[in-house]
Amino acid sequence: MQHGLKSPVFWALTLIILINMWVIVFYAPVEKTMGIVQKVFYFHVASAWVGLLALAVVCGASIHYLWKRTDQASNLALASAEIGTVFISCTLLTGPLWAYPIWNTWWTWDPRLTTTLVLWFMYVAYIALHGGDVTDTRKRLAAVYGIICFMNVPLVFFSTRWWRSIHPVVISTEGIGLTPKMRTAMFLSVAVFSLLYIHLLRIRMGSISLKHRVKRLKAQLFA
Repeated sequence: MQHGLKSPVFWALTLIILINMWVIVFYAPVEKTMGIVQKVFYFHVASAWVGLLALAVVCGASIHYLWKRTDQASNLALASAEIGTVFISCTLLTGPLWAYPIWNTWWTWDPRLTTTLVLWFMYVAYIALHGGDVTDTRKRLAAVYGIICFMNVPLVFFSTRWWRSIHPVVISTEGIGLTPKMRTAMFLSVAVFSLLYIHLLRIRMGSISLKHRVKRLKAQLFA
């Protein structure tokens, strides 16, 4: 399977990303109160969505591993955690860029920010526990931990509703607080980032499988 510059999937995804950039920059209107800095919102929300989605995949793959004990499920959980860490890092980086002009501070221990930071540490701990050439015992421990980590997802999502928070609530019971063009830009960004996640996940899964194949061949060669 081609994943480099010769891959049609790569060029199709690149085109979609460029279209998404155009929609954010030129199609979506400038927010009256926050101004141009509000456009960081589209990258921030999409990154956060993928970070939570990746952890859901970790949880599902971990459950499957504990049930079937398949290496593919364990590898899927690890690959998703690695990619999820990247997107959650983007969430934590884009948040201050959006927040500073509005809140006049780069960071505050707001419930949404704090639970997201905890999620990032959970991702890193999972990778440390699972990463590398691990035993079946550590894989089982990582799977259990991956399921436990998913408990933080509803805390992140509902933190602005359960506790006092200065973080804006975009989606509420009253609807989505965005103009139609802003909604289009947001949902397109979420879709594009989701496709990017799937593409990166396929590449990483192939890399892990190749690594294990090389390891088996070395074991057979030097046996």
